[in-house]
Amino acid sequence: MVQITLSLQRTAEQNASSYFERAKKIRRKIEGALAIVEDTKSKLAKEDISLKKEKQEIGLSRKKQWYEKFRWFHSSEGYLVIGGRDATTNEIILKKHTDECDLVFHTDMAGSPFFVVKTEGNVPGELTMEEAAIATASYSRAWKAGYGEARVFYVKPEQVSKKAQSGEYLAKGAFMIYGKTNYIKNSIGLAVGIREGQLIAGPISAVKSRAERYINVLQGELRPSEAAKKIKKLFGGDIDEIIRLLPPGPVRLETPRV
Repeated sequence: MVQITLSLQRTAEQNASSYFERAKKIRRKIEGALAIVEDTKSKLAKEDISLKKEKQEIGLSRKKQWYEKFRWFHSSEGYLVIGGRDATTNEIILKKHTDECDLVFHTDMAGSPFFVVKTEGNVPGELTMEEAAIATASYSRAWKAGYGEARVFYVKPEQVSKKAQSGEYLAKGAFMIYGKTNYIKNSIGLAVGIREGQLIAGPISAVKSRAERYINVLQGELRPSEAAKKIKKLFGGDIDEIIRLLPPGPVRLETPRV
């Protein structure tokens, strides 16, 4: 129920006129408030459209490279190094993305990924060779087994073949290595970093030389899914994508580095 207070010192016309003026003031305030609400809605809508457009432009500005479907990193010396995620990608890398001048890395352990240094006809230095060996060892079963290193060797592409010895069968992703193998020192340990908004992963020295910020990923007790959540808080990114960057086993995250 609406209550109306009348002044006995005023006539009925004066009381009515007073309430009419008050009503006009209230109406103007309501109209002003509604105008502000509509203006705010319009600005928020424009900002939302602008933000969506910006996100689309960012997404379109960086086209994914062909090698991003594999494990990959750029060595400290600038060489592209690619590696298999599983038996299928091992096959694809060796059959479609390995040139005669490249170098192929593998371990003595079953289930190890193949890594390939794309040399472009040049001779990689010791640091690139060691980084390729570290990646091969770290993404192998050696990580989950808790080994501090693995027996990693490299060969020329012509030494790698799908032709099995008599009476043997090669499973998908497996290859025979013929001729001399060259073993190279290595250690187990990786890093994940951020470079120009893109997550990168690989041997610590390689990531350190290219990332704006990075975190060392070592053998430990933390599940990859839990580690991925912590890395997401540091660098952003997609959880599933981060898990794909991590090694096959429990990890320990060190203090982030700049």
